[in-house]
Amino acid sequence: MVRLGELVMILELHRQGLSPTAIARRLGIDRKTVRKYIARGLEPPSYRRQPRRPRCTDAFLPYLRERLAAHPALTAVRLWRELGERGFTGGYTAVKRAVQEIRPDPPRRFEVRFETPPGEQAQVDFARFEVAFADEPGQTRVVWLFSMVLGFSRLLWAQFVVHQDLQTVLRCHVAALTAIGGAPREILYDRMKTAVIGEDADGLVVYNRGLIDLARHFGFQPKACRPYRAKTMGKVERPFRYIREDFYLARTFSNLDDLNAQLRHWLDTVANPRVHATTRRVVNEAFAEELPALRPLPLAPYRAVLKLERRLSHEGMVSVGGNLYSVPDTTRRRVLEVHCCVDEIRIFEDGALIASHTPLLGRGQTCIDLTHRRPSHRPRRSGDETQIVVRGAGDVVARRSLDFYDALGRVMAVKGSA
Repeated sequence: MVRLGELVMILELHRQGLSPTAIARRLGIDRKTVRKYIARGLEPPSYRRQPRRPRCTDAFLPYLRERLAAHPALTAVRLWRELGERGFTGGYTAVKRAVQEIRPDPPRRFEVRFETPPGEQAQVDFARFEVAFADEPGQTRVVWLFSMVLGFSRLLWAQFVVHQDLQTVLRCHVAALTAIGGAPREILYDRMKTAVIGEDADGLVVYNRGLIDLARHFGFQPKACRPYRAKTMGKVERPFRYIREDFYLARTFSNLDDLNAQLRHWLDTVANPRVHATTRRVVNEAFAEELPALRPLPLAPYRAVLKLERRLSHEGMVSVGGNLYSVPDTTRRRVLEVHCCVDEIRIFEDGALIASHTPLLGRGQTCIDLTHRRPSHRPRRSGDETQIVVRGAGDVVARRSLDFYDALGRVMAVKGSA
């Protein structure tokens, strides 16, 4: 009997113009057989069904059917023991095979998609990314993607950050809600530590005090999803894969600022103008319908403060969040009070404000206010720089005037003589 592969080869060689004799010689079969299959053409092979061999469990099939019909969850091990009590001498494998053939299929459970009305809910979460910046060749850094998705329109706002601390979470919330232009009635969180501290004795969720203050300011209700219920956060977790595949892969980034600039452009030109695969609507058009239902932003800016105590270094610097910030040379206290706001680092000595800085986003950076280091007798000129940020190796440093470097040299000379 010719196998299916040989039959295909016969027909293909015949199509190429070979004679039955040449085909028979090449394949090593009789030429009469070749002629027969050429005349018949390609037909599906027919196989005779082999008779089922008797099994040692056949006599016990009625009992197995009865037991599984009444109790579908019974295990094969249990049924094997019960059959042994009724005279069965076969092995467990035979009973397991019979149970697999008899056991009724479990009812299929379809997922019910949870949709929310306009302005009702947003979801927030973080995702981990590893990136090699062009400004830091040979190094791989871990960055975190903060993402907020509106439940009704699926509008996506995202930003890459270096930390997952409370100040970063609050800062991202303010930026996201400001960019969206309103706040939903509730924001759903995975049980991230910056949002959920734990549960009390009654099983009620305890939220971070800083997040509660932020929610009270913007008028939304924080809500933690149930533990081990990943599907609850699907609206914000599914876009992480979309961002990774459609935006992140096969791109190069100079630094964190360049990464976020490219992300914002992609969100504005690709992600939010697209037709969403689930809602089958253009995201921006659905957001235009949802925007009037959002709570309006408060008129006053969010000014929550996290108070810290930091020790002043011998170089006149204070460490906050892995970065260094300068204080004036006239500072005398070694322990200073630091107020960490969303958009400002404020340093106090004996209750008096002595320094104010814009928070740095990365780690290992130094922010020096040159007014803290300049000699008091040298007057300021209108074109002088007032602040310098010393970044890590490989970061891009802005071009500055020669007056700036002249002032810096004078500062270093004064410190060296001291």
